[in-house]
Amino acid sequence: MTTERRLARAGFTLTRDYPVPPDRVWAAFAEEDQKLDWFGAGDTFEPGEWAFDFRVGGRDVAEGTFHDGPVSRYEATYTDIVEHVRIVTTYDMWLDGVHMSTSVASFEFEPIDEGTRFTHVEHGVFLDQFWPDGPNREEGSRGLLDALGNHLA
Repeated sequence: MTTERRLARAGFTLTRDYPVPPDRVWAAFAEEDQKLDWFGAGDTFEPGEWAFDFRVGGRDVAEGTFHDGPVSRYEATYTDIVEHVRIVTTYDMWLDGVHMSTSVASFEFEPIDEGTRFTHVEHGVFLDQFWPDGPNREEGSRGLLDALGNHLA
């Protein structure tokens, strides 16, 4: 069987206001124990390989198996970090060992009177059989921001 070769592009912007100061939201990304607590956590996911190297040029890996489902693998490289201001990454996703997508994502931390305005902007390329998955990436990212909010509460 031949895989149809095609791709699609998708992008989105998500903004959340968290009622905690920027250094608290920042720590949820910059400190391994905190990131491990909310990123990829949950009852529907059995964690696997994990690597955390929060520095420009550093790599993160998060792999796990969805119950009754596929193995998901995330590999990110940090391309820009400005403490308490922004994080920029490039990352790839695999599903059951098949390359699914490549994305560029930025995370901005803005102080506001009520706490922190967090903005996630992402642009991705979805490959071959995964070409229609852009909307699912946005939905998954919304779920991660909800998990971050629960972690910060």
